[in-house]
Amino acid sequence: MPRERLGPSSVTRAAADLADEVGFERLGMGLLARRLLVRTPSLYKHVGGRADLAHRVAVLATTELGDALRDATQGVAGSEALAAAARALRTFVHDHPGRYAAVSTARPVGAGDPLVPARRRLLGSLTAVLHGYRLDPGQELHALRMVRSIVAAFATTETAGGFQVEVDAEDSFTWMVTFMDNGLRAARS
Repeated sequence: MPRERLGPSSVTRAAADLADEVGFERLGMGLLARRLLVRTPSLYKHVGGRADLAHRVAVLATTELGDALRDATQGVAGSEALAAAARALRTFVHDHPGRYAAVSTARPVGAGDPLVPARRRLLGSLTAVLHGYRLDPGQELHALRMVRSIVAAFATTETAGGFQVEVDAEDSFTWMVTFMDNGLRAARS
């Protein structure tokens, strides 16, 4: 079976898939080279090293998450949009734990960094959800941080097997989203 032709995009996608399997913190050039059936130096033709690879995975994952949030919330508003965004974020964390770790730890490296527009898309999708609550503009950033932090923490805890009690995690998730919705409604200006 012939090997897939390598390029920056295919190497990044393979790295993102590998990060989901082994963890973003364990992603390395040697491990990726073994996965792609090439020698490690061959990867340097396509990416600049471990830091560049990690950043490329973060850009890809941030774009994918932004798209998932946008797609999940199109055509809905208010509590429906909040629930749809929360489910999309939770699903992304479950399905792509390595990618999500890249999203949550990456920092832009300059004005032309493709991570900047990818983040704008992601945050724009969440901000659009919050518009339905008609929050005071001074509260919107706080609400954005709250929703993202609470849902992501829930999903990462759940993915790590941290909910080992009798209550179904789905019931807790629904309760949490309803609680956030009630709080956002109460905060309306």
